[in-house]
Amino acid sequence: MVRKVISYTLLGITLLGIASHRMVTHTNLNPTLKRGLPIDSFNGVYVYYNGGTSQSSGRNVIDGYNVGIRYQCVEFVKRYYYLHYHHHMPDTYGNAKDFFDKKLSSGSLNTARGLFQYKNRDQVRPQKGDLLVFDSYIFNPYGHVAIVSNVTDKNIEIIQQNPGPWGRSRTNIELERTGRNWLIKNNRILGWLRIEGIRHNNILRK
Repeated sequence: MVRKVISYTLLGITLLGIASHRMVTHTNLNPTLKRGLPIDSFNGVYVYYNGGTSQSSGRNVIDGYNVGIRYQCVEFVKRYYYLHYHHHMPDTYGNAKDFFDKKLSSGSLNTARGLFQYKNRDQVRPQKGDLLVFDSYIFNPYGHVAIVSNVTDKNIEIIQQNPGPWGRSRTNIELERTGRNWLIKNNRILGWLRIEGIRHNNILRK
């Protein structure tokens, strides 16, 4: 009898957790902002408010190029790279975490994205305009992507779309130099992607 009560209690807690998570991610819980509202911009490319992280407003296609689902994080970074750098990614699909190929060595060309890839804790310092990739975790199985909007020797600033109903479009993350390597101090950050023409700008040399 006690085991049944415990089992039913745990089941109830699990179902409640699933329902709560779905409500939070599929609902705009911030009444002060309307979905699709421009809330920030970087080099003339807007960041739009999305509400719940799993909400969407249809696919955005520009000049026949699949930019992504409005107003997810992927849609912003692909739109930014297309409008600012005129860059088409060869593979136009995939979740945020899929932008980073864990099999590649640092400095290699990521052929799916048409960008050079650098791992977190690398000799190449992150720089403004890099595409930052976050890994998935228990509450977000899709990962996250953002654009580096500023860099100092102590931190980076990122600009992002779809951080959640109360998330900020810009946030700072500590940057640490350890020997010849640079580490962005967030365990979920896999690394960053970069356009070919600026890929060697921040390599530290002996």
